[in-house]
Amino acid sequence: MKNPAKEKKHPKIAIIGAGPAGLMAADFLSQKGYPITLFDSMPTAGKKFLIASKGGLNLTHSMPFHQFLSKYREREENLTPFLTRFGPEELRNWISELGFSTFEGSSGRVFPEIMNSGEILHSLIQRLQSRSVQILFRHKWTGWDENHNQCFETDSGLLTIKFDAVIFAFGGASWPQLGSDAAWIPFFQRNGIKISPIKPSNCGFETNWSDHFKDQFAGVPIKPVILTFNSHQGEVFRQQGEFIATRYGIEGSLIYSISALIREEIEKEGSASIYLDLAPNWNEAQLFEKLSQNRGDRSISTHLKKTIGFSGIRTNLLYELLEKSVIHNPQLLAKSIKSLPIRLTSARPVAEAISTAGGVDFSELDSNLMLKKFPGFFCAGEMLDWEAPTGGFLLTACFSTGYGAGIGVDRWLT
Repeated sequence: MKNPAKEKKHPKIAIIGAGPAGLMAADFLSQKGYPITLFDSMPTAGKKFLIASKGGLNLTHSMPFHQFLSKYREREENLTPFLTRFGPEELRNWISELGFSTFEGSSGRVFPEIMNSGEILHSLIQRLQSRSVQILFRHKWTGWDENHNQCFETDSGLLTIKFDAVIFAFGGASWPQLGSDAAWIPFFQRNGIKISPIKPSNCGFETNWSDHFKDQFAGVPIKPVILTFNSHQGEVFRQQGEFIATRYGIEGSLIYSISALIREEIEKEGSASIYLDLAPNWNEAQLFEKLSQNRGDRSISTHLKKTIGFSGIRTNLLYELLEKSVIHNPQLLAKSIKSLPIRLTSARPVAEAISTAGGVDFSELDSNLMLKKFPGFFCAGEMLDWEAPTGGFLLTACFSTGYGAGIGVDRWLT
Protein backbone atom coordinates (compact mmCIF):
# COMPACT_ATOMS: atom_id res chain seq x y z
CA MET A 1 0.00 0.00 0.00
CA LYS A 2 1.45 3.37 -1.04
CA ASN A 3 1.78 5.87 1.77
CA PRO A 4 1.99 9.51 0.57
CA ALA A 5 3.18 10.57 4.03
CA LYS A 6 6.52 8.89 3.30
CA GLU A 7 7.26 11.65 0.81
CA LYS A 8 6.95 14.34 3.48
CA LYS A 9 10.10 15.63 5.11
CA HIS A 10 8.40 16.30 8.45
CA PRO A 11 5.26 14.14 8.75
CA LYS A 12 2.99 15.17 11.62
CA ILE A 13 1.96 12.65 14.26
CA ALA A 14 -0.92 12.82 16.73
CA ILE A 15 -1.03 10.71 19.88
CA ILE A 16 -4.41 10.88 21.56
CA GLY A 17 -4.37 9.86 25.20
CA ALA A 18 -1.60 10.79 27.66
CA GLY A 19 -1.62 7.62 29.74
CA PRO A 20 1.19 5.02 29.85
CA ALA A 21 0.65 3.78 26.25
CA GLY A 22 0.43 7.26 24.74
CA LEU A 23 3.36 8.60 26.73
CA MET A 24 5.55 5.65 25.74
CA ALA A 25 4.65 6.11 22.06
CA ALA A 26 5.47 9.81 22.35
CA ASP A 27 8.80 9.04 24.00
CA PHE A 28 9.81 6.56 21.30
CA LEU A 29 8.77 8.72 18.34
CA SER A 30 10.12 12.00 19.74
CA GLN A 31 13.51 10.32 20.07
CA LYS A 32 13.29 9.75 16.31
CA GLY A 33 12.77 13.48 15.78
CA TYR A 34 9.16 13.41 14.57
CA PRO A 35 6.93 16.45 15.15
CA ILE A 36 4.40 15.16 17.69
CA THR A 37 1.25 16.55 19.24
CA LEU A 38 0.03 14.72 22.34
CA PHE A 39 -3.63 15.26 23.24
CA ASP A 40 -5.59 14.47 26.38
CA SER A 41 -9.11 15.31 27.51
CA MET A 42 -8.01 15.87 31.11
CA PRO A 43 -6.24 18.95 32.58
CA THR A 44 -3.02 16.94 33.15
CA ALA A 45 -1.32 13.79 31.88
CA GLY A 46 -1.41 10.30 33.36
CA LYS A 47 -4.33 10.70 35.75
CA LYS A 48 -4.85 6.96 36.20
CA PHE A 49 -1.10 6.36 36.37
CA LEU A 50 -0.94 8.78 39.30
CA ILE A 51 -3.68 6.88 41.11
CA ALA A 52 -1.69 3.66 40.65
CA SER A 53 1.01 4.80 43.06
CA LYS A 54 -1.39 5.09 45.99
CA GLY A 55 -0.91 1.41 46.76
CA GLY A 56 2.72 1.42 45.61
CA LEU A 57 3.59 1.82 41.95
CA ASN A 58 3.86 -1.80 40.79
CA LEU A 59 5.55 -1.38 37.39
CA THR A 60 6.10 -4.98 36.35
CA HIS A 61 7.00 -8.44 37.67
CA SER A 62 10.25 -10.42 37.83
CA MET A 63 8.79 -13.91 37.33
CA PRO A 64 10.19 -16.05 34.47
CA PHE A 65 9.15 -14.57 31.12
CA HIS A 66 7.12 -17.59 29.93
CA GLN A 67 5.15 -17.43 33.17
CA PHE A 68 4.76 -13.66 32.78
CA LEU A 69 3.28 -14.12 29.29
CA SER A 70 0.78 -16.70 30.56
CA LYS A 71 -0.90 -14.02 32.68
CA TYR A 72 -2.49 -12.64 29.52
CA ARG A 73 -4.37 -15.91 28.98
CA GLU A 74 -6.26 -15.88 25.65
CA ARG A 75 -4.33 -12.81 24.47
CA GLU A 76 -0.87 -14.24 25.18
CA GLU A 77 -0.30 -14.96 21.49
CA ASN A 78 -1.40 -11.45 20.45
CA LEU A 79 0.76 -9.65 23.01
CA THR A 80 3.89 -11.83 22.93
CA PRO A 81 5.55 -9.98 19.99
CA PHE A 82 5.19 -6.65 21.79
CA LEU A 83 6.21 -7.93 25.23
CA THR A 84 9.20 -9.73 23.71
CA ARG A 85 10.37 -6.46 22.18
CA PHE A 86 9.57 -4.33 25.23
CA GLY A 87 8.90 -6.38 28.35
CA PRO A 88 9.71 -6.29 32.07
CA GLU A 89 13.48 -5.90 31.66
CA GLU A 90 13.16 -3.16 29.03
CA LEU A 91 10.63 -1.32 31.18
CA ARG A 92 13.00 -1.34 34.16
CA ASN A 93 15.80 -0.04 31.95
CA TRP A 94 13.53 2.70 30.62
CA ILE A 95 12.58 3.80 34.14
CA SER A 96 16.29 3.83 34.98
CA GLU A 97 16.97 6.10 31.99
CA LEU A 98 14.42 8.52 33.44
CA GLY A 99 16.54 8.61 36.60
CA PHE A 100 14.76 6.14 38.86
CA SER A 101 16.11 2.81 40.10
CA THR A 102 13.80 -0.15 40.72
CA PHE A 103 13.69 -3.03 43.18
CA GLU A 104 11.98 -6.40 43.50
CA GLY A 105 9.60 -6.95 46.38
CA SER A 106 9.41 -10.26 48.22
CA SER A 107 6.57 -11.39 45.94
CA GLY A 108 8.57 -10.67 42.77
CA ARG A 109 6.71 -7.47 42.03
CA VAL A 110 8.89 -4.64 40.75
CA PHE A 111 8.62 -1.09 42.11
CA PRO A 112 10.56 2.14 41.62
CA GLU A 113 12.68 3.12 44.62
CA ILE A 114 10.63 6.30 44.70
CA MET A 115 6.99 5.33 45.15
CA ASN A 116 5.63 8.67 43.91
CA SER A 117 4.53 8.18 40.30
CA GLY A 118 4.20 11.96 39.99
CA GLU A 119 7.98 12.38 39.91
CA ILE A 120 8.36 9.74 37.19
CA LEU A 121 5.60 11.39 35.18
CA HIS A 122 7.17 14.83 35.64
CA SER A 123 10.55 13.56 34.45
CA LEU A 124 8.98 11.99 31.36
CA ILE A 125 6.94 15.11 30.50
CA GLN A 126 10.08 17.23 30.82
CA ARG A 127 11.89 14.90 28.42
CA LEU A 128 9.06 15.08 25.89
CA GLN A 129 8.96 18.87 26.09
CA SER A 130 12.73 19.05 25.64
CA ARG A 131 12.18 17.20 22.35
CA SER A 132 9.55 19.76 21.30
CA VAL A 133 6.54 17.50 21.80
CA GLN A 134 3.45 19.72 21.89
CA ILE A 135 1.08 18.66 24.68
CA LEU A 136 -2.52 19.87 24.51
CA PHE A 137 -4.79 19.21 27.49
CA ARG A 138 -8.59 19.61 27.70
CA HIS A 139 -8.89 18.38 24.11
CA LYS A 140 -11.72 15.85 23.94
CA TRP A 141 -11.51 13.67 20.82
CA THR A 142 -14.87 13.32 19.06
CA GLY A 143 -13.88 11.37 15.93
CA TRP A 144 -12.52 11.99 12.46
CA ASP A 145 -14.27 13.65 9.54
CA GLU A 146 -14.74 12.48 5.93
CA ASN A 147 -11.18 13.63 5.14
CA HIS A 148 -9.78 11.73 8.15
CA ASN A 149 -9.01 14.96 10.03
CA GLN A 150 -9.02 14.48 13.80
CA CYS A 151 -11.77 16.41 15.60
CA PHE A 152 -11.60 17.73 19.16
CA GLU A 153 -13.83 19.66 21.51
CA THR A 154 -11.80 22.33 23.32
CA ASP A 155 -12.50 25.25 25.63
CA SER A 156 -12.25 27.45 22.53
CA GLY A 157 -14.62 25.38 20.39
CA LEU A 158 -14.25 22.63 17.81
CA LEU A 159 -10.73 21.93 16.51
CA THR A 160 -10.06 19.91 13.34
CA ILE A 161 -6.50 18.92 12.38
CA LYS A 162 -4.92 16.70 9.72
CA PHE A 163 -2.10 14.35 10.70
CA ASP A 164 0.01 11.90 8.73
CA ALA A 165 -0.23 9.24 11.43
CA VAL A 166 -2.37 8.90 14.55
CA ILE A 167 -2.00 6.70 17.62
CA PHE A 168 -5.15 6.22 19.65
CA ALA A 169 -4.45 5.43 23.30
CA PHE A 170 -7.81 6.14 24.90
CA GLY A 171 -7.68 3.59 27.69
CA GLY A 172 -10.49 1.26 28.72
CA ALA A 173 -13.67 2.18 30.56
CA SER A 174 -12.80 2.01 34.26
CA TRP A 175 -12.40 5.14 36.38
CA PRO A 176 -14.15 7.33 33.77
CA GLN A 177 -13.68 10.39 35.96
CA LEU A 178 -9.95 10.14 35.13
CA GLY A 179 -10.51 10.25 31.38
CA SER A 180 -10.92 6.64 30.24
CA ASP A 181 -14.67 6.86 29.63
CA ALA A 182 -14.94 4.64 26.51
CA ALA A 183 -16.67 7.49 24.64
CA TRP A 184 -14.64 6.50 21.55
CA ILE A 185 -16.34 3.12 21.20
CA PRO A 186 -19.57 4.17 19.39
CA PHE A 187 -17.58 6.12 16.79
CA PHE A 188 -15.28 3.17 16.13
CA GLN A 189 -18.27 0.84 15.82
CA ARG A 190 -20.03 3.17 13.37
CA ASN A 191 -16.90 2.96 11.24
CA GLY A 192 -17.01 -0.82 11.10
CA ILE A 193 -14.31 -1.53 13.70
CA LYS A 194 -15.11 -4.61 15.78
CA ILE A 195 -15.16 -3.94 19.51
CA SER A 196 -15.25 -6.84 21.95
CA PRO A 197 -17.69 -6.11 24.79
CA ILE A 198 -16.24 -4.08 27.65
CA LYS A 199 -16.30 -5.95 30.97
CA PRO A 200 -14.93 -5.23 34.46
CA SER A 201 -11.54 -6.74 35.26
CA ASN A 202 -9.59 -6.65 38.53
CA CYS A 203 -12.86 -5.90 40.25
CA GLY A 204 -14.84 -6.73 43.35
CA PHE A 205 -17.72 -9.20 43.45
CA GLU A 206 -21.06 -9.22 45.19
CA THR A 207 -22.34 -11.64 47.79
CA ASN A 208 -25.28 -11.36 50.15
CA TRP A 209 -23.80 -10.44 53.54
CA SER A 210 -26.14 -9.92 56.46
CA ASP A 211 -26.63 -6.36 57.69
CA HIS A 212 -24.76 -7.24 60.88
CA PHE A 213 -21.74 -8.49 58.96
CA LYS A 214 -21.75 -5.42 56.68
CA ASP A 215 -21.91 -3.04 59.62
CA GLN A 216 -19.19 -4.79 61.60
CA PHE A 217 -16.71 -5.90 58.96
CA ALA A 218 -17.01 -3.83 55.77
CA GLY A 219 -13.49 -2.61 54.98
CA VAL A 220 -11.77 -5.22 57.16
CA PRO A 221 -8.98 -7.24 55.50
CA ILE A 222 -8.48 -10.92 56.13
CA LYS A 223 -5.02 -12.49 55.71
CA PRO A 224 -3.54 -14.88 55.15
CA VAL A 225 -6.09 -17.10 53.47
CA ILE A 226 -5.83 -19.59 50.65
CA LEU A 227 -8.44 -19.19 47.92
CA THR A 228 -9.41 -22.17 45.78
CA PHE A 229 -11.61 -21.99 42.70
CA ASN A 230 -12.58 -24.75 40.28
CA SER A 231 -14.44 -23.52 37.21
CA HIS A 232 -16.96 -25.59 35.27
CA GLN A 233 -14.49 -25.33 32.37
CA GLY A 234 -11.92 -27.29 34.38
CA GLU A 235 -9.64 -24.38 35.29
CA VAL A 236 -8.18 -24.68 38.80
CA PHE A 237 -6.90 -21.77 40.86
CA ARG A 238 -5.28 -21.96 44.29
CA GLN A 239 -3.35 -19.08 45.83
CA GLN A 240 -2.57 -17.58 49.21
CA GLY A 241 -3.08 -13.88 49.81
CA GLU A 242 -5.56 -11.45 51.28
CA PHE A 243 -8.89 -9.88 50.48
CA ILE A 244 -11.19 -7.27 51.98
CA ALA A 245 -14.81 -7.62 53.00
CA THR A 246 -17.00 -4.82 51.64
CA ARG A 247 -20.64 -3.87 52.08
CA TYR A 248 -21.41 -5.43 48.73
CA GLY A 249 -19.12 -8.48 48.94
CA ILE A 250 -15.36 -8.89 48.53
CA GLU A 251 -12.43 -7.22 46.80
CA GLY A 252 -8.63 -7.05 47.07
CA SER A 253 -5.49 -8.42 45.44
CA LEU A 254 -6.35 -12.10 45.91
CA ILE A 255 -9.76 -11.54 44.29
CA TYR A 256 -8.32 -9.46 41.45
CA SER A 257 -5.88 -12.23 40.57
CA ILE A 258 -8.81 -14.49 39.73
CA SER A 259 -11.40 -11.91 38.65
CA ALA A 260 -11.45 -13.00 34.99
CA LEU A 261 -12.21 -16.62 35.91
CA ILE A 262 -14.90 -15.64 38.41
CA ARG A 263 -16.53 -13.21 35.95
CA GLU A 264 -16.58 -15.84 33.21
CA GLU A 265 -18.06 -18.43 35.58
CA ILE A 266 -20.85 -16.05 36.61
CA GLU A 267 -21.57 -15.27 32.95
CA LYS A 268 -21.91 -18.97 32.12
CA GLU A 269 -23.43 -20.39 35.31
CA GLY A 270 -25.17 -17.45 37.00
CA SER A 271 -22.90 -17.53 40.05
CA ALA A 272 -19.45 -18.66 41.16
CA SER A 273 -18.33 -20.31 44.40
CA ILE A 274 -14.90 -19.76 45.86
CA TYR A 275 -13.50 -21.71 48.81
CA LEU A 276 -11.41 -20.18 51.58
CA ASP A 277 -8.88 -21.91 53.77
CA LEU A 278 -9.05 -19.70 56.85
CA ALA A 279 -6.21 -21.55 58.61
CA PRO A 280 -3.38 -22.08 56.09
CA ASN A 281 -0.93 -23.12 58.81
CA TRP A 282 -3.14 -25.90 60.19
CA ASN A 283 -4.32 -29.13 58.61
CA GLU A 284 -7.82 -30.47 59.12
CA ALA A 285 -6.75 -33.12 61.63
CA GLN A 286 -4.96 -30.54 63.80
CA LEU A 287 -8.00 -28.29 63.76
CA PHE A 288 -10.30 -31.17 64.68
CA GLU A 289 -8.05 -32.13 67.60
CA LYS A 290 -8.04 -28.57 68.95
CA LEU A 291 -11.74 -27.94 68.39
CA SER A 292 -12.64 -31.26 70.05
CA GLN A 293 -11.26 -30.09 73.39
CA ASN A 294 -13.88 -29.75 76.07
CA ARG A 295 -15.13 -26.16 75.97
CA GLY A 296 -17.14 -26.38 79.19
CA ASP A 297 -19.33 -23.31 79.53
CA ARG A 298 -17.24 -21.24 77.10
CA SER A 299 -18.99 -19.73 74.10
CA ILE A 300 -18.09 -20.95 70.62
CA SER A 301 -16.34 -17.62 69.95
CA THR A 302 -14.21 -17.95 73.08
CA HIS A 303 -13.48 -21.59 72.28
CA LEU A 304 -12.31 -20.67 68.75
CA LYS A 305 -10.06 -17.98 70.17
CA LYS A 306 -8.57 -20.18 72.91
CA THR A 307 -7.97 -23.24 70.73
CA ILE A 308 -7.02 -21.96 67.25
CA GLY A 309 -6.63 -18.20 67.73
CA PHE A 310 -9.69 -17.20 65.68
CA SER A 311 -11.38 -13.89 66.40
CA GLY A 312 -12.94 -10.93 64.61
CA ILE A 313 -13.67 -11.42 60.94
CA ARG A 314 -12.47 -15.05 60.80
CA THR A 315 -14.91 -16.12 63.48
CA ASN A 316 -17.72 -14.04 62.05
CA LEU A 317 -17.23 -15.47 58.56
CA LEU A 318 -18.02 -18.85 60.10
CA TYR A 319 -21.17 -17.53 61.77
CA GLU A 320 -22.13 -15.78 58.54
CA LEU A 321 -21.68 -18.71 56.17
CA LEU A 322 -22.26 -21.89 58.19
CA GLU A 323 -25.30 -23.54 59.73
CA LYS A 324 -25.36 -23.59 63.53
CA SER A 325 -25.23 -27.39 63.48
CA VAL A 326 -21.92 -27.26 61.60
CA ILE A 327 -20.41 -24.72 63.98
CA HIS A 328 -21.23 -26.98 66.95
CA ASN A 329 -19.72 -30.08 65.30
CA PRO A 330 -15.88 -30.05 65.63
CA GLN A 331 -15.36 -32.40 62.69
CA LEU A 332 -17.60 -30.47 60.28
CA LEU A 333 -16.27 -27.15 61.57
CA ALA A 334 -12.64 -28.19 60.98
CA LYS A 335 -13.56 -29.26 57.46
CA SER A 336 -15.37 -25.97 56.81
CA ILE A 337 -12.51 -23.84 58.12
CA LYS A 338 -10.26 -25.47 55.50
CA SER A 339 -12.83 -25.01 52.71
CA LEU A 340 -15.35 -22.27 53.47
CA PRO A 341 -17.62 -21.57 50.48
CA ILE A 342 -18.62 -18.06 49.40
CA ARG A 343 -21.14 -17.74 46.58
CA LEU A 344 -20.53 -14.73 44.33
CA THR A 345 -23.42 -13.48 42.22
CA SER A 346 -22.11 -10.60 40.09
CA ALA A 347 -19.10 -8.44 39.32
CA ARG A 348 -19.09 -4.81 40.38
CA PRO A 349 -19.72 -2.17 37.68
CA VAL A 350 -17.08 -1.35 35.05
CA ALA A 351 -16.64 2.18 36.39
CA GLU A 352 -15.41 0.79 39.74
CA ALA A 353 -12.99 -1.76 38.28
CA ILE A 354 -9.23 -1.26 38.26
CA SER A 355 -9.16 -2.18 34.57
CA THR A 356 -11.37 -3.57 31.84
CA ALA A 357 -11.49 -6.50 29.45
CA GLY A 358 -12.67 -6.00 25.88
CA GLY A 359 -11.90 -3.28 23.35
CA VAL A 360 -10.57 -3.15 19.81
CA ASP A 361 -10.50 -6.71 18.49
CA PHE A 362 -7.02 -7.82 17.38
CA SER A 363 -8.49 -9.00 14.07
CA GLU A 364 -8.90 -5.30 13.19
CA LEU A 365 -5.16 -4.65 13.58
CA ASP A 366 -2.08 -5.60 11.61
CA SER A 367 1.18 -6.70 13.24
CA ASN A 368 2.11 -3.04 13.80
CA LEU A 369 -1.16 -2.27 15.65
CA MET A 370 -2.45 -0.30 12.66
CA LEU A 371 -6.17 -0.43 11.88
CA LYS A 372 -6.52 -2.43 8.67
CA LYS A 373 -9.53 -0.38 7.58
CA PHE A 374 -7.82 2.95 8.29
CA PRO A 375 -4.15 2.97 7.24
CA GLY A 376 -2.09 5.37 9.32
CA PHE A 377 -4.32 5.00 12.39
CA PHE A 378 -2.88 2.90 15.23
CA CYS A 379 -4.19 1.69 18.61
CA ALA A 380 -2.39 0.92 21.87
CA GLY A 381 -2.92 0.27 25.56
CA GLU A 382 -6.01 -0.76 27.45
CA MET A 383 -8.36 0.13 24.58
CA LEU A 384 -7.23 -3.12 22.93
CA ASP A 385 -9.04 -6.37 23.73
CA TRP A 386 -6.89 -7.91 26.47
CA GLU A 387 -6.83 -8.14 30.23
CA ALA A 388 -4.40 -9.15 32.95
CA PRO A 389 -4.32 -9.30 36.74
CA THR A 390 -2.70 -6.67 38.91
CA GLY A 391 0.93 -7.28 39.77
CA GLY A 392 2.63 -5.19 37.08
CA PHE A 393 1.07 -6.97 34.10
CA LEU A 394 -1.34 -4.14 33.25
CA LEU A 395 1.25 -1.37 33.14
CA THR A 396 3.80 -3.49 31.29
CA ALA A 397 1.38 -4.31 28.47
CA CYS A 398 0.24 -0.68 28.20
CA PHE A 399 3.83 0.55 27.89
CA SER A 400 4.69 -2.34 25.58
CA THR A 401 1.86 -1.76 23.11
CA GLY A 402 2.57 1.98 23.20
CA TYR A 403 6.14 1.20 22.22
CA GLY A 404 4.89 -1.22 19.56
CA ALA A 405 2.52 1.36 18.08
CA GLY A 406 5.40 3.85 18.00
CA ILE A 407 7.48 1.38 16.01
CA GLY A 408 4.48 0.80 13.76
CA VAL A 409 4.16 4.52 13.01
CA ASP A 410 7.89 4.80 12.31
CA ARG A 411 7.65 1.91 9.84
CA TRP A 412 4.57 3.46 8.22
CA LEU A 413 6.29 6.79 7.72
CA THR A 414 9.66 5.48 6.53
